[in-house]
Amino acid sequence: MTGRSDSPHQGVKTEESSGRAIVFVIDDDVSMRRSLANLFRSVNLDVAAFGSAREMLQGNLPEVASCLVLDVRLPGLSGLELQTELAKLNLHIPIIFITGHGDIPMSVKAMKGGAVDFLTKPFRDQELLDAVVAATERDRKRREVEKTVANLQSLFETLSPREQAVMKLVAAGLMNKQVAAELELAEMTVRIYRGRVMKKMGARSLADLVRMAETLGICANHPE
Repeated sequence: MTGRSDSPHQGVKTEESSGRAIVFVIDDDVSMRRSLANLFRSVNLDVAAFGSAREMLQGNLPEVASCLVLDVRLPGLSGLELQTELAKLNLHIPIIFITGHGDIPMSVKAMKGGAVDFLTKPFRDQELLDAVVAATERDRKRREVEKTVANLQSLFETLSPREQAVMKLVAAGLMNKQVAAELELAEMTVRIYRGRVMKKMGARSLADLVRMAETLGICANHPE
């Protein structure tokens, strides 16, 4: 394939620019990098290509849905070693391994490490594209969940300690009278706190509040 520029950081976007998914490619074979980059661009995906794992780690990764197409055998830090390093850095980028020298123990190790797929060269373009689409969609959903949790956590932190306690008990299924007894408050006071909690959390119903508590992991079956 005729290639475009293969600058290590080409295609990397800032948060303010493109919100399209991006595919990171790491392969020390220049022709393979360019071929893969052109394949992904042909289906309207942004691409950032690197010749080594270190190049990627030194780059500025955008906050958009992404996946990593990674050669197992690389100079310096290997593909499997990069997988371990990313896990240590708490970077949850879905990985699709590609290799011309794959074996069963290697693929098992990669999949146990959380890889999305393990493809042996030569593979069909469509096979790789299907894996990339699945991986970026998985990352998109993960990011949406994390954003939801972060937003809820921010709202929860605006509650006073007493309001937080009321929310936990109400979400655990206790009636106002039971919450009042648990916290040694008047039932009317609990009603006031409960109303404040609903307003601050943006909950439209009790069921909505319970779902929020479950998402935050604060909904206990048996309150303390």
